[in-house]
Amino acid sequence: MSSAQLAFNDVEYAWPGMTSPLFTGLTVQFPAGWTGIVGANGAGKSTLQQIAVGHLVPQQGAVHRVGSALCVAQRTDNLPENFEDFIWAPDALAIKSRLRIGDDWADADRWRTLSHGERKRAQIGVALWLEPEILALDEPTNHIDADARRLLVQVLKGFAGIGLLVSHDRDLLDELCTHCLMLDPPGAVLRPGGVTDALAQQETDERAAQNENEVLRRTASRMRAEAQRRRVMADQKAAAVRSSKQKKIPAHDHDGRAMRNLAKLTGRDAWAGKLAGQMTRRAGKIEEQRSGLRLHKHYETGIWVDGASCLPRDFLLRLPAGEILLGAPPAGADAGREGNDDGGAGRGVLRFPDLALGGTDRIALTGANGLGKSTLVRHILSHLDIPEERLVSIPQEITAEESRVLLENVKRLPNDERGRVMTTISRLGSRPARLLESELPSPGEVRKLLLALGIVRGPHLIVMDEPTNHMDLSGILCLEEALAGCPCAMLLVSHDRPFLEKIAHRYWHIEPDPGIDGPKNSRLTIADIPVQTDIQGLS
Repeated sequence: MSSAQLAFNDVEYAWPGMTSPLFTGLTVQFPAGWTGIVGANGAGKSTLQQIAVGHLVPQQGAVHRVGSALCVAQRTDNLPENFEDFIWAPDALAIKSRLRIGDDWADADRWRTLSHGERKRAQIGVALWLEPEILALDEPTNHIDADARRLLVQVLKGFAGIGLLVSHDRDLLDELCTHCLMLDPPGAVLRPGGVTDALAQQETDERAAQNENEVLRRTASRMRAEAQRRRVMADQKAAAVRSSKQKKIPAHDHDGRAMRNLAKLTGRDAWAGKLAGQMTRRAGKIEEQRSGLRLHKHYETGIWVDGASCLPRDFLLRLPAGEILLGAPPAGADAGREGNDDGGAGRGVLRFPDLALGGTDRIALTGANGLGKSTLVRHILSHLDIPEERLVSIPQEITAEESRVLLENVKRLPNDERGRVMTTISRLGSRPARLLESELPSPGEVRKLLLALGIVRGPHLIVMDEPTNHMDLSGILCLEEALAGCPCAMLLVSHDRPFLEKIAHRYWHIEPDPGIDGPKNSRLTIADIPVQTDIQGLS
């Protein structure tokens, strides 16, 4: 059993420029095994992991850490540290074999030709080889196909240290995690079980807190109303006493004199005022109880792709059968083939039949890593004949620098247009104010920004490469609902089968093509239902 320890004690952290911290008074003891880190995009999941492994230092509080710590980030822009050592290490052979990692991947030029799924496998392979006692994984199943995912789950189940797992993959969180830390800035709650159990318990607790809050609110309201009533009575009695003092009572009116003297002795008006003050103080204490309740603020979610429509002609694309060169093209390559930076080893080809994309088609493009899905998408985009402003195209990954530029451009939009974009961001489950305060948006926030910028234009075609990658759970549900009700054409590249089944009605599936001589070749087939062999190509 690992001797690793990890605990946060009264941790506070805010990025520069933030008006309020991501975390305040965060105290949590992480148990052995996997803990899911769950929250909306921008809630601080990746930041918490960076604090946990020591890459960031909290502004207040302390982190108690025993054991070596490592974090595998979401982005796959660069070669992992220690990757070359890993490639040539004799004790890395088993991991490389299980995750299908090639010896030539350590070359920087070769890295640029790898699919993001292959890069993700490489990142995780290095991390497992280093055997950290504290391991933070940020979206480990992004981009990888189902075969690689199954291998990954088997390996992660054997991890004996403390693991922090950020993932949009609910099945993975349920399968691996014994606890989930539910982030709701500036606080967090550690709950037992996988994400399904944790979310159910969170919903139960929130409902109970809302009910208690309503009971306390009504009680305080009744007390304040009663206090006001008693004040009015006291004021009326006091006024009556003052009036009686001013009225001269005849010497022979013994009863009148007795009543006035009794009022002076009993001080009923003063007693009524005292009771009113007591009830006001009790109402104040109840309000203090209300303020101590953990109430989750709910925001309206759900988006509609406003103005989207099908193009008033039969087809957006007609592409005759052909083939695309995978990998960087050699000198003097056939000009009729299109080179790219996404593929596998060597310069194989992707063969495809006649392709047509109608104005209302919803097409899912599926297949294992490295067979050319993203390559085909780029080829299709270069042959579309629709106005650029009517196309929403969201790539599989966006670099950190591109993300910074995107956010700066959004900040410079006219107020009304920026307002519409931020409304969409809010309805996708993220907080616009925090996003606009940040310098570098999270990958999930970047995808939401690109989608929001696109849908305000009323698209005829939406193209998304791995649409659910980096998105938080609520954002995925909102996206599913929006795309399901959208009338325009779609081309969706994904390993997420449940997501595709809710939206797509035609499948373009890419599989290895042993019929062509070459190092790595593939072919595309078309079907109206998921290709049976693709059951292992989706997760």
